[in-house]
Amino acid sequence: MPSAPRSAAGKLQAERLKAEKAAEAGRSAKAAIAAPTKFAPTESAPTKSASAEAKPEKAGPAKAEPTTAESERTPPDTAAESRRTPLSRLRGLPLPGSEGRALAKAARERRRFERGEVRRFTKRARRRRTIALVTAGSLVLLALVVAAAAYSPLMAVKTIEITGTQRVSAQDIQDSLADQVGVPLTLVDRAAVGRVLGSYPLVRSYSVQTRPPSTLIVSVVERTPVGVIADGAEFDLVDPAGVVIETAPAAQEGYPLLSTPTGSASGAAFRATARVLLTLPESLESQVASAAATTGDDVSLTLADGAVVFWGGSDDSALKAVVLEKLMAATDPAAVASYDVSSPEAAVVARR
Repeated sequence: MPSAPRSAAGKLQAERLKAEKAAEAGRSAKAAIAAPTKFAPTESAPTKSASAEAKPEKAGPAKAEPTTAESERTPPDTAAESRRTPLSRLRGLPLPGSEGRALAKAARERRRFERGEVRRFTKRARRRRTIALVTAGSLVLLALVVAAAAYSPLMAVKTIEITGTQRVSAQDIQDSLADQVGVPLTLVDRAAVGRVLGSYPLVRSYSVQTRPPSTLIVSVVERTPVGVIADGAEFDLVDPAGVVIETAPAAQEGYPLLSTPTGSASGAAFRATARVLLTLPESLESQVASAAATTGDDVSLTLADGAVVFWGGSDDSALKAVVLEKLMAATDPAAVASYDVSSPEAAVVARR
């Protein structure tokens, strides 16, 4: 029957095609294993190859045997490769060829960069911590040194200097402050110094300074006397604030005798007179013998030669002093009875 050989030939052809496909699959698997990317094949590839190899064995034709032989020619290191942890489990599906190598290289570079960043950050943090510790330690050490030096006997008071005194005895002030000798400069009792200086009426203000290693400096500002006020049988030397600086049985020389309605160093008349005397230049101040006022606007000065200066109020005192100096320079003082500078722009000179 002619149909039987034809069907047998068709079956043989079909088996041959299947064998070729199986061989091609085996070669693909072998090429994937031998690729330099070192990506392990997935578990599905060997399964497919095994199924392809199994089909020719069922058919049994002689020409299917090369497929089995080729599939059995797998390199001996395939088992070792399969035991390695496949990269696909960590990074996804394997990528063949140059693309896989590029991704692997990028991953290595990324890990290298991350390690470098961690090291750099750690080094920077360590450096900052070291700087902070060194700075804190230096400050603590400096504080300890300063504290030790400040409370050391080497920095105790040994000398007391008094400056700015004229009427007050500097030696008396030093003797009054003797209890501060031996005290560390940083522990000087400034309140005690203030109490001592406050007991001196002539002291208007003061300042206390320390000069290492062992000197205490007290700078005194004395009260400035402006005149003398008669108080019964005695005379009080007073300053512009009305504070009595000194009391004597006779008027102190070099200071004008002050006359006020109250007879004391108080009131508007006294304050106006004191302001006028403070603005006088030294050349005029030395010529004033007395000053009087009944209000704050009628201050008058009597010069040593007997001439009277009508000053008026204490306003524009600097200008009035300049005008008076010019009038005295332009006239014969012996022929002048009075100078009226209460209106400095229209000063008047009255002759004897």
